[in-house]
This record gives sequence, C-alpha cells and structure tokens, in this order.
Amino acid sequence: VQLVESGGGLVQAGGSLRLSCAASRTIVSDMGWYRRAPGKQREVVAHISGGGNTNYANSVKERFTISRDNGKNTVYLQMNSLKPEDTAVYYCYAFFESTDYWGQGTQVTVSS
Repeated sequence: VQLVESGGGLVQAGGSLRLSCAASRTIVSDMGWYRRAPGKQREVVAHISGGGNTNYANSVKERFTISRDNGKNTVYLQMNSLKPEDTAVYYCYAFFESTDYWGQGTQVTVSS
C-alpha cells in the first residue's frame, strides 16, 4: 500500500488548508493523520474508522475535519483557523491487513 499526501503549504494564521491522501488501493479500515513538529512528539490529530467514526486531538477539535472517499481511495483533512503551533509535517496513515502504512508527509507552515 502506498499513501501519497498533498495539499500542504504556507498559510497565514487564521487561514485554511485541505490535505489529501491518496492510497494505491482500496482501504476500508482505519485511516488518519498525525503530525510531527521539530522538537515535539508525534501527535495523532485525526482518525477515521472504516465505518466513518472520527476522533480528534484536543488541540485541533472544532478546527480540523477528517473525511474519506472510499470510491477515490482518499482521505482528507480540512484544517481551518490554523495557528502557528499547527506548523508540522503531516503524515497520512492507514491500517491494512494488520500492517501500518504511512506516507512521506507534507509540510504545513503557519505564519503569525
């Protein structure tokens, strides 16, 4: 399984970005996004089950929305009201046949 993220970039505080993660095959199980900022631990920011149930880190609740389109093998992360502390490399992950997969990451930089 290959996961390819896109949609990162530079945005001012208060702005929005939409990340996309395209999988190389249909994944009906859990997927999500985590981020890693310099000097900080990895943080899972959003998770979506195969049935569409979602969970969010407290730091992004009410600002980020995860969704998936199984027909396009794609999971999205809509990020609104971005803050400088959201600056990080964002990685898509997926569980498939008892194995974890993740993408190469996409940089999100939020300027103040």
